[in-house]
Amino acid sequence: MDTKIIQLTSAKGPSECCLAVALALKAMIAEAKANKFHYEVVSRFAGDINGTLSSATLKLEGKNLNVFLNSWQGVLLWIAQSPHRKFHKRKNWYIGINELNNANIQQLNENEISFQTMRSSGSGGQHVNKTETAVRAIHKASGLFASCDNYKSQLQNKNEAVKRLKIKHAEWQQKKIGEQGLNSEWKNNNDLSRGNPKRIYKGEKFIME
Repeated sequence: MDTKIIQLTSAKGPSECCLAVALALKAMIAEAKANKFHYEVVSRFAGDINGTLSSATLKLEGKNLNVFLNSWQGVLLWIAQSPHRKFHKRKNWYIGINELNNANIQQLNENEISFQTMRSSGSGGQHVNKTETAVRAIHKASGLFASCDNYKSQLQNKNEAVKRLKIKHAEWQQKKIGEQGLNSEWKNNNDLSRGNPKRIYKGEKFIME
């Protein structure tokens, strides 16, 4: 079974691009379900307007994920009248969809992580309420945290919480770099790719062309 970590980003675009990220995430999840992939939204960074996302990270598990990812990865174009600016003439809104590099995910120093145990909120009756099996992993430097209560074993929850935190930290780093304008390679590639988007969606209903 393959595992892929996918980031959707507005690449510092306006609120319309952030709305496109939210719509694309919804469409990607629907396709993942149709393909019977296991999915988890690892993190979301809200945009300035309610219902929008400046970026989001999705974890997918399943077979033949490369085929699925290749149909998405690159630049996505949404052609629509701005829902936020009534008389705005621009109708083309671009977002980026990329696989997060596993090497970047491993860069988080585990010595900088602290842990909290909690009572699980999952199923399990009285045993769950009495035993603190859930774990929250906290990255001290950034303040980022991730939790897990999927397992009865505290150790399994701890390991999974660390994995989730590493993914969230990798996205946070990438988003921070983009906001500072330091990732010139991504910006150049994005500009070059805008003439040949991988997917095109149209209208407020976000229908693929």
